[in-house]
Amino acid sequence: MALEVKLGQDLRLRQQLVMTPQLQQAIKILQLSLPELETVVQTELEQNPMLEPLDQSPAEAAREAEAPDGDGVVAAGEDERLGAEPEATSPEEPVDDWEPGDGAPEAPLKTLETEAHDAAVELKELDGLAKLDWNDYLETYSNNWQESTPADSEDDHRSALENTSSRRRTIEDYLMWQLGLTTMSEADQRIAATIIYNLNDDGYLETPLDELAQQLETTAGEVERVLKRVQRFDPPGCAARDLRECLLLQLENLGMEGSLAARIVRERLDLLEKHRYGEISKQFGVSVEMVGQAHKIIAMLEPKPGRDYGGEEPTYVVPDVYIHKIGAEYIVTLNRDAVPRLRIAGYYQRVMNDSNSAPETREYLQERLRSAKWLVKSIYQRQQTIFKVANSIVKFQRAFFDHGISQLKPLVLKDVAEDIGMHESTISRATANKYAHTPQGIFELKFFFTSGVKAATGEDVSAETVKEQIRALVTAEEPGNPLSDQAIAEMLRARQINIARRTVAKYRQALGILPSANRKQVG
Repeated sequence: MALEVKLGQDLRLRQQLVMTPQLQQAIKILQLSLPELETVVQTELEQNPMLEPLDQSPAEAAREAEAPDGDGVVAAGEDERLGAEPEATSPEEPVDDWEPGDGAPEAPLKTLETEAHDAAVELKELDGLAKLDWNDYLETYSNNWQESTPADSEDDHRSALENTSSRRRTIEDYLMWQLGLTTMSEADQRIAATIIYNLNDDGYLETPLDELAQQLETTAGEVERVLKRVQRFDPPGCAARDLRECLLLQLENLGMEGSLAARIVRERLDLLEKHRYGEISKQFGVSVEMVGQAHKIIAMLEPKPGRDYGGEEPTYVVPDVYIHKIGAEYIVTLNRDAVPRLRIAGYYQRVMNDSNSAPETREYLQERLRSAKWLVKSIYQRQQTIFKVANSIVKFQRAFFDHGISQLKPLVLKDVAEDIGMHESTISRATANKYAHTPQGIFELKFFFTSGVKAATGEDVSAETVKEQIRALVTAEEPGNPLSDQAIAEMLRARQINIARRTVAKYRQALGILPSANRKQVG
């Protein structure tokens, strides 16, 4: 049977979501945290001449408001009622805050004659300064800054010295400062400096002494001799080669080099890590209580001497929303101060609207204007979405805001998405790296979305509530008889929370709580 091939056209009508660049930008802006948003806005300010920050003084704002050709100031979310949808003249045609109304007169443009006149006035004022009698001025007005400091001096606006940020001092900086105070020879200082700069972030020396000696063209004995001196620097235990040596150096600094704690660290640190107090007491011929006392002393030592130096800079959380209780209701307000405020540059607006400007210049500025509009509208939409999500969270988690984490209820993204009429992916992006300042503290918005555990009453209990109860049970346990995971599970069942032992172990590990065998204390 022969096959016949035919060519034809088939018309089909279907809907398809197209990810335009503007939509991609809006999605990206929505999932950014406040520091990341600030970085994106700063980059756009450097690349887009149509945008400028809204950081003018009230006097400048007043002058621009009175001027007939004032700039069209539109901040990101400024002058918008963030608690409601934008007003519209009709259901079909919403008002665009960026477009002028049909009957709004266009601002008059400055002509070349006007600008020339302004320049002539400025030159005339400068020429007047040349005719000023400076000798009479200096005799009349004192130039002593201590007597006549202007009220708006720049010094008044500077941050206090204690508020000025500085680089965190690393353990290498601290040890090198101490090295400069010693009376070592130049050769020993060179060896000590090499040792210090080979320490890791925890303050340990991981490089073998033979390798350092080869690098310094000296003997391993000389390096070890200088190492003993560096190990007497502060903090105690620095420049140790392993945990045992670090703990022994700290005990030696306390004058306890001959104590039971030092003997345990020196000989049976492995048994101490496994909490085998009985075996240790038999080996050293002491009571279990004495072993427990020695363990307490060792537990107070610092296993990482370099922990308090260097490291990453602390990350400060800036809340996106504030939730305050006013009367019997909780009010959600956006943190407007943390959101970059932008406006359209009036100078480039005039250049774009000037018929004498080159066509390519006007076309470029029009493209930059569209980009600026989309950026500000994306920021505004981001604020609106976060505001709606926060209000929905308050609606679902009212008991948490009243009584704390013990009343946190299970909540999933779908619940909030259906409540505010958005997609779950939008809620996920709106809650990522966003924080809320509440009467119970500062929490990430994702904190309020937790899974549930079945209770005997038929209602679900939040996983965070279960974790809080596990933490409370472990805190109240007897140090000599800690609760096992099975015991915690049985105690939770007595509280009408049906939970398995392995689930208790998973939550305990998430809380950073050690197993019962490692929590046991003696003496």
